[in-house]
Amino acid sequence: MSIFDRYDFLVPEHSRKDLGLLRWALVIVFLWFGAMKFTAYEAAGIAPFIEHSPIMSWLGMFGTQGQSYFIGVIELSTALVLIVGSFRPLFSALGALMSATTYLITLTFFLTTPGVAEQTAGGFPAISAAPGQFLLKDAVLLAASLVLLRASVRHRGALVPS
Repeated sequence: MSIFDRYDFLVPEHSRKDLGLLRWALVIVFLWFGAMKFTAYEAAGIAPFIEHSPIMSWLGMFGTQGQSYFIGVIELSTALVLIVGSFRPLFSALGALMSATTYLITLTFFLTTPGVAEQTAGGFPAISAAPGQFLLKDAVLLAASLVLLRASVRHRGALVPS
């Protein structure tokens, strides 16, 4: 029995219009951030996060701009899948999963990037404006992604809320 036999995939905003706000906010973020990855400014800005990440450091083999291009393509692809997901149920779940994965990875930077804890304020839990507070916003984006993912997938036989 495949996953497709056990689960129904939904476009959640067909029954809950408020979930459309999450989808389109995520689309805007991925389009904007993804497009920025094609600039030298953004490539230099994300290089320290990638360099110190055990998950992402392998991208260094592409050079600073190449690793940024790679991430930009993934982010723009995520935006595209989220857009298609507003019409196609399976893509709704896939886009939300891609989004959640992105933010799970970026939240690991919180642990691996030097300078997150603000030493002049006593160290952790005090966090720096950059990169600490910059990374912390990804917790909200992860939550939005997970809400959309949960609303996009329903186990067959589950009761449908009325």
